Amino acid sequence: MPRLVGRAKSTPPPAELAALDLAPRHLTLFALLVFDGPQTVSELAGRLGVAPTTVSLLVGDLSRKGVLERRPDERDRRRRIVDIVPASRPAIEEWLSPSARAWRAALDPLDPRQRRLVVETLKRFESQLAGPLDRVDDEDRFIPSG
Repeated sequence: MPRLVGRAKSTPPPAELAALDLAPRHLTLFALLVFDGPQTVSELAGRLGVAPTTVSLLVGDLSRKGVLERRPDERDRRRRIVDIVPASRPAIEEWLSPSARAWRAALDPLDPRQRRLVVETLKRFESQLAGPLDRVDDEDRFIPSG
């Protein structure tokens, strides 16, 4: 498993992003925003299993670099939503595409029952890594204890 994660995170960013000094930690944040859509800093922190201040610093850095934006939540103007700026989205999706293609190639030959088994197995693995007070919510988002 560590080799699998290491290989996925070693994919270099595309040329459009190369000058931005991005690291594997950015890849996980980008994946959440690409696949799950815009979110608040608190939501991202919960999903990443880190403190909101850590995500806020990361988002601030990426906002200054012109990759992410914070905007008011249309449903609650007191909240700020984090999203990828439209000009950066194609390059970020390109960076994520080798992992997406690999998952597709690995799962496509399986029938639905087998795919469910793989996903359930990975969820069990994740839950075993989580502390006894950690949990996963109804939308499969990791919620750390504390």
